[in-house]
Amino acid sequence: MEIKIFSVSELTSELKKLIEEKYPLVWVFGEISNLSTPFSGHFYFTLKDESARINAIIFKGQRKNLKFTPENGMSVIGFGRLGIYETKGSYQVIFEYLEPKGIGSLQIAYEQLKSKLSSEGLFDSKYKKDLPFLPKNICIITSPTGSVLYDIINIISRRCPSVNLKIIPVSVQGVSSEQEIATAIKLLNEYCCSDVAIIARGGGSLEELHAFNSESVARAIFESEIPIISAIGHETDYTISDFVSDYRAPTPSAAAEIVVPLKNELLLQNQKLYLSLKSSMEKILKVHRNNLQKTTKQIKDPKNKLYDLILKYDDITKRLIRAEINFISQLRERAVWKIDKLMINNPVRYISIYNDKVNIKINNLYKSINIIINNSKHKLNELSAKLSVLNPESILKRGYSITRTIPDKHIIMDSNNVEIAQHIEVIINKGSLICSVERIIYGKDDI
Repeated sequence: MEIKIFSVSELTSELKKLIEEKYPLVWVFGEISNLSTPFSGHFYFTLKDESARINAIIFKGQRKNLKFTPENGMSVIGFGRLGIYETKGSYQVIFEYLEPKGIGSLQIAYEQLKSKLSSEGLFDSKYKKDLPFLPKNICIITSPTGSVLYDIINIISRRCPSVNLKIIPVSVQGVSSEQEIATAIKLLNEYCCSDVAIIARGGGSLEELHAFNSESVARAIFESEIPIISAIGHETDYTISDFVSDYRAPTPSAAAEIVVPLKNELLLQNQKLYLSLKSSMEKILKVHRNNLQKTTKQIKDPKNKLYDLILKYDDITKRLIRAEINFISQLRERAVWKIDKLMINNPVRYISIYNDKVNIKINNLYKSINIIINNSKHKLNELSAKLSVLNPESILKRGYSITRTIPDKHIIMDSNNVEIAQHIEVIINKGSLICSVERIIYGKDDI
């Protein structure tokens, strides 16, 4: 008998066919560990129990069908197909469906989203907006066919008939409900058509309330500038919308009672306030009336005071006129006196006298200047003659010369100031001579 020898690839391929044919789809449960999510978007994890473990994967396309986010340590149950990853020779479960064991996936998703939004601060009271005391416009976001809408309309109309109601119809369950509710909230804020809004629906299971536990609706409520009242389900039902909205009503009917006060109660309260205000004003008026009467008694008749002021005014006016007349008379007398004094000291007379004196002074000045000029001319001629005699050029013309050193050009007046072989300059009438000293004669006797 011939023994067949398999290669690793052949053996792995045969096992892969055997397993996939034997177990096309299987249900399996266990605990998640070693969960990882690479850039591909697939979930890779290990499914284990007390004595064994198996690799598992959920591809990116199946992730969108999950109602929760898998976590390490979570017990799950699901079905998938067995396969062998031939490159590593390991077998694994490729899950098509997965849900938490013992608790619904919607509940897990609810708790996960609640924890996430709470950590981001969407439930904080500091972000809650106050509800208007008496809104003029109220918007109702709910199903147009349910009894909830008619209950809210009846209660609001009964409590405050003058309020304007606007309805944005949406689906409150089903595939499109989440998107419709989020879009309705955005439209509400875009057109600013309401003072407050109510999001409402009747009771239901967790699956039926899923739209109000979605992240998109929660964030739309949080971002709304208009206050929103959440009225979802029964009093015991709590949704994510309840936590993130500005006010939670236990039921839709309670929301209708909360959003507007009772008109009759307002009228009664207004009547009480009116009577109280009227009584207070009457008391205040009475006090002021008494004070006015007391003040009136203390005030004298203004006519007498007015007559006294008129007489005083007339007297002051007359005195002022007399004072002005006297002042003007004094000014006139002073002006006449100054004019007379000015006429006595008229400068025309003095101008004629001093004009003759000035002419005499001018003639004398001319004579004195001529004498000084003539004397200066004689003195200048004498000095010019003397200067001409002393002019070195005149001396040179008579045959004399001037001797000076080279290059200092100092005039030589003593033979002791020169040396043998020294070059000197001799200036004559016309030109100069450069000479060399050959012999020095120190006295006139040596000449």
